[in-house]
Amino acid sequence: MNDYDNLVDAISGLREKGFMYDFNLKPDSLVCASLNVEMHPEDFEIKEYYRFEGESDPRDNSVIYAIESKNGEKGILIDAYGVYAEAITSEMGQKLGSS
Repeated sequence: MNDYDNLVDAISGLREKGFMYDFNLKPDSLVCASLNVEMHPEDFEIKEYYRFEGESDPRDNSVIYAIESKNGEKGILIDAYGVYAEAITSEMGQKLGSS
């Protein structure tokens, strides 16, 4: 894994590694509009993740996940963590490390 200084560098680095798609978080799944897929926790793996903390504002706390589906599609998910994290099921929480 690499160390990235900020979210922009992490996105760029992961894109260079082939994580080209953008995933969005739903309470019990991930969706990718460009692939027209919905993946549940058993359908994907977290390959890498990086957390970034805002210097003065807790709303700036974010985490980026490098995700690969069982079918080999690779993409990223960006989410807040802490009190601003999305509400998700316990299964998704376990998969994402309760971020």
